[in-house]
Amino acid sequence: MASLPTVDAPLQDVEEDFPTPGPLITTLGGSLDLPAIVYGAGAFSNQYNTDDHIASAIPLRTVRLALRYGIRAFDTSVYYGPSEIVLGDVLHALRDEFPRSSYKLMTKCGRYGVSSFDYSPATIRESVKRSLDRLKTDYLDAVYLHDVEFVSTTVSPRTTGNHASALKDDAAAYGLADGDEAKVRGEGDQKILDAFHELQELQNEGLINNIGITGFPLPTLLRLAILILHTPPYKPLDVLLSYSHLCLQNSTLVEFIPHFYQRAKVGQLVAASPLSMGLLTQSPPPWHPAPSALREAVVNAGKTWDGDFPNLAVGYSIRHTSTAARPLPLVVGLALREKYTNV
Repeated sequence: MASLPTVDAPLQDVEEDFPTPGPLITTLGGSLDLPAIVYGAGAFSNQYNTDDHIASAIPLRTVRLALRYGIRAFDTSVYYGPSEIVLGDVLHALRDEFPRSSYKLMTKCGRYGVSSFDYSPATIRESVKRSLDRLKTDYLDAVYLHDVEFVSTTVSPRTTGNHASALKDDAAAYGLADGDEAKVRGEGDQKILDAFHELQELQNEGLINNIGITGFPLPTLLRLAILILHTPPYKPLDVLLSYSHLCLQNSTLVEFIPHFYQRAKVGQLVAASPLSMGLLTQSPPPWHPAPSALREAVVNAGKTWDGDFPNLAVGYSIRHTSTAARPLPLVVGLALREKYTNV
């Protein structure tokens, strides 16, 4: 990739670097006190943008404008290529206007490539230490185990379709039956528990404030959250992130929310990917894992009207998160000013 510039100081302001008149993004409260919108820094990766874009002044200007709008939390990952490095450099350059105490940093560990996962405790510790260095901070507000479904033991009767039946008739098939809360299903589950225990150690050392998990299949996230709660030291997840389940084509998260809070005692839920990893845009990325028929349906739907499909999708997600019974922050990728580009 192109070499990243050294950012030592913010660029000179121009008119478009300031918010337009009106209300700013509010902080929701909750256990992590996150804003209604969390900046999705996965945009600083080649999954969504070119090397030239990432190496330009756009990341700094976009982050600065987001902070000025009240978006005071950032979601990134070691898996997102140069994202941590770019974000760390930008925030360091903005430190006079926005000191470290003015925003939250949330990153992930355990996934290092498309098919590269390492949940061993030593690697988890090394990954967190590397993230601290890249982000130029001595603590992280939250660290997740990234995409746990690829490591945990598979417990699911099917891999496609709507999985809401896991909350009712198919609970046993998904490992969610009463009495199975503490059941370790195999080597994968034990890897999750060992990695999470290492995060607990790092939390006890003061390097991380909150710890949690992320992933796609909601039944798997719920099962693992319950398993962690029922495994010594019997503490619930501080935070759990679900992506692509509160958007135009899939709003299943709404059905699962009460179960995450009541059965798993999760401290804070976070929704992500209102554009479903770029699916709900005019040009879904070629690598997108959605079935070809769904990708085609999205493209065809966008041809039937002249409106802004991404803004419609983001608005739909924000409408749901803003009316949730408990604070529900939304991670949104903001790679270009005035344009949602990825998540």
